This record gives sequence, C-alpha cells and structure tokens, in this order.
Amino acid sequence: MSSSQTIKYLLPEESLPRHWYNIQADLPQPAPPPLDPGTGLPLPPEALEPLFAKALIEQEMTRERDIEIPSEVRDVLRQWRPSPLFRARRLEAALDTPAKIYYKYEGVSPTGSHKPNSAVPQAFYNKVEGIRRLTTETGAGQWGSSLAFACGVFGLECEVYMVRVSYDQKPYRRALIETFGAEVIASPSECTASGREALARDPHTPGSLGIAISEAVERAAQRDDTHYALGSVLNHVLLHQTVIGIESLAQLEMAGDYPDVVVGCTGGGSNFAGLAFPFLGRKLRGGEDLRVVAVEPEACPSLTKGPYAYDFGDTAKLTPLVKMHTLGSSFIPPGFHSGGLRYHGMAPLISFVHHLGLMEAQGLPQLECFAAGVTFAKAEGILPAPEATHAVAGAIREAMRCKLEGRAETILFNLCGHGHFDMQAYINYHAGKLQDYAYPEQEIAMALAGLPAIPQSAG
Repeated sequence: MSSSQTIKYLLPEESLPRHWYNIQADLPQPAPPPLDPGTGLPLPPEALEPLFAKALIEQEMTRERDIEIPSEVRDVLRQWRPSPLFRARRLEAALDTPAKIYYKYEGVSPTGSHKPNSAVPQAFYNKVEGIRRLTTETGAGQWGSSLAFACGVFGLECEVYMVRVSYDQKPYRRALIETFGAEVIASPSECTASGREALARDPHTPGSLGIAISEAVERAAQRDDTHYALGSVLNHVLLHQTVIGIESLAQLEMAGDYPDVVVGCTGGGSNFAGLAFPFLGRKLRGGEDLRVVAVEPEACPSLTKGPYAYDFGDTAKLTPLVKMHTLGSSFIPPGFHSGGLRYHGMAPLISFVHHLGLMEAQGLPQLECFAAGVTFAKAEGILPAPEATHAVAGAIREAMRCKLEGRAETILFNLCGHGHFDMQAYINYHAGKLQDYAYPEQEIAMALAGLPAIPQSAG
C-alpha cells in the first residue's frame, strides 16, 4: 500500500455503543453544581423540569459511569454510526511529518456533523414524556438542522432561533433546517421580549448564541407542551457525544495504535468532549497517558482568556448559573465564519477538567484555520466545516512539532463536520476577504464586569 493512501477503519454495525460514558464517575472530585441565581444555592433537579425531560435532568446530575442508550435511539443512530476513522497518510506525506495522524469523521451523519448524536436522544426522551414541541438556538446551523431532523423522526414540532450573522451567512443551512420541517427565526427577533430588548440596544447586532438561547428558553417557558433543547455545553449533551470517543477507542485498537495527543475544536464543547472524554476516562482509571488539546477561535477565547467563574448561560439571564470559563454573558463576538464556536462560555465539565489541569487549550486565528482546512481538503478530499478547521489546524501544529522534534507521535482529532454548506466562507477566504480578529482585552473586561454577584469560590 502506498504511503500516500488514506486508510479507513470501519466497525461493524453491531459495534454501535450500547452505553454513553460519563466522565464525572472518574474525576477526582465532583464538579461545581449549577446554582439558583436568586438564592445562590445549588439548583434542585426539579427546577429544570419546565425546560427539560426528566431523563435528561437525571443524566445531567448523575455520576454513574455508564448510561444505557435506549434501543429506539440506537435504531436511529445506526443510520450513520459507527462513523469511520481514517488514517490520514496523504496529509502526513504533505506535511512531511513523522507523526501518524488519525481523524474521526462525523460528517457522514444526515446533517453532516456530530450534532445528531445528541439531537436524537433529546427528541426521543421528550417524545416519551409527552412533549409536542421543542425550541432551540443554533449558531452555524449544524445543531438546528440536527434537532429539526430528530424532531421529524419522532413527530415533534421544532422552532429554531438562528444567530443573525449565521442566518445571513449560511442560507443553505437555513434551508436544510426548513427542509426537515422546522421553523427558522433570525435572532434577535421581535418574537420574544429578550429579542426585542437586544434589538433595542443595537438594531444592527449580529446576534450571539447567548441571545438566541434566551429567546428559545423564553419561548419554551410559555407553553406546557414545549421544552427547550441545547446542542452543547450541558452535561447530558456531552454525555451523548461520547459515542465518538468510544468508537474511536475500538477503531484504534483495530489499527494497533493509541494516541499520544487528542485534538478537538471547542465552542460550547460537545464534539471535543465526545472524542476526548472516553480517552481521559481511561487515563484517569490508570490507563495510557496522553495529552488532550482543545482549540478555540482567537476571536472567541473563552478557555484561553475567560476566567473560571459562575455565570449565566444566556444573555437575558434566564438560565441557572454554571461555573465555567466565560467571557461574560453579554459578550457578542465578531461575525467570523465559525458560527458554531461563537459562544461566550465553555461547557462546565470541560471547564472543570481544564481547571484540574487534565487538558490544554489554544486560541488560533481564523486565517490559519482556513489555510489548514484547504491543506486538509487537498490531501484528504474532505472539505471541513469552518468550525472543524480549528481541529485540523491544531492537529497540523502538533504534526509540525513532531517534525521539528523528530518524534513519531500518534495524533487523533475529530473532524466534526463537512463544509458543504459553508462555501461562502471558503469563497471569501480565497478572495482575501477574511481577516484575523483577536478580541480586544478591554472589551472582554467590559463583558466580565457584569458577572453575577456570586462568591466565585462557590463549588
């Protein structure tokens, strides 16, 4: 076999995981709990029942290691799972690196990303509980299209608040959401009090995931037959995504290999946790050592520049307080093309893992990431989504480090979605219209000035 050929590792259908993995079972101490913003006390589980199905609340709070995946969920996931793992030999050759590079490819799902891994179980659990309608937000459209797909499978209505800048930049993702039967509304909108308030502050705002979350939560709270669904950040979402890492462990065993470095892009954290947590759990239980690297946009640097503090998950402050790396709930990042990474905070569990020193974080500039996406597309024949280019760029940095140091390490990253609906971003890149943007420190400081008055030592 030529050294330039890509190798694909496919698990048989019956290898689809039967359980999700919960890293909370293996952490050295419990993660800080969510707090009631009114009392500052730990939030009781029943306080979440107006928004979430009881089964999802249980998954949010549990420290049990293995959570069974319902057969009805596995039946839907089986359409595209197990997803393939590739050995990127052509990329290795292009980089002239001694490193071995593997990537888990989540672009084979019906919506072209990892997001259905959680959308399907969320829709299922809500259907079982008698809910008829779900509301949600979406940044780049991957989550919105995934929840629309899942709601269609289980016969639920779906209302999606799409961040305005992505609504304008990504008409094809919007069309995909509508094709699956959901209603798409540009956020901020006139449909909600929180949307109207945001528009009153700035009629030309590009919007943010924090604002869109506020709108979706507000709408869900208005009807008894409606719940809210979140595509990242929360514990149960990260839990559902661990099918990625569980499959990768088995596929690397087929390849007779194991990673020295695991890389993933991070916005809210779902795809990163999905790949990395099963490997970290194995390490925490006495298994092989490895480095875990999260890569985020330099323009939205929650892990690399945001303090670890209690904050609201949305702009209108309708959500509980969670302890996370945050840039402040009023933070509105610039309209760069990686819309799925434009969130002011990082998943509390990932933030806690980072706080414990179990992982690293990097903030990379937009142009480097798009250049990495083009390099990857030329070598491997898959065009990454703008979000996924951050993981590609992080993996390339690791591969070039190996070249400089003469180290034949094994690198694994998650290619969390394809960029077929993101061609305008690549058109702009090739036309030289994109620019790097490092968010000014003073603007981050202004957003952080509004952190809630909760003792940040809590938890």
